[in-house]
Amino acid sequence: MGILYKALKRANPQDRTQPEKYYAAIAKNGSSDFETLAEMISEQSALSATDCLAVLNILEVNILRELRQGRHVRLGKLGSFQISLNSSGVTTENELTADAIKKAKILFRPSSKFREMLKNLSFNRG
Repeated sequence: MGILYKALKRANPQDRTQPEKYYAAIAKNGSSDFETLAEMISEQSALSATDCLAVLNILEVNILRELRQGRHVRLGKLGSFQISLNSSGVTTENELTADAIKKAKILFRPSSKFREMLKNLSFNRG
């Protein structure tokens, strides 16, 4: 079965005078949390769901800890996380201070396996 999508009517953000058009958007189809993933991993391994959940929770704590240190976090065949900054531009290097930083965000860069998966998706109207 393919990924369900729906039609959403949206205005053109670059020209609000243009008529609205319909665009494809993912139709909500539930979610999986750490507990669900832990149960799934447990069914596919010799580990208990409790052990799997503990590892996932510790993984989250350590990813946050490493990102706070400004490190890239590479998760093997999953991809990597890193912090990205948005700042005001200044004329000289010496003028650039932490006050120029407007916000930080987390970037996820999927591995080649995940990028390849995106090329092979199928979609069904929900």
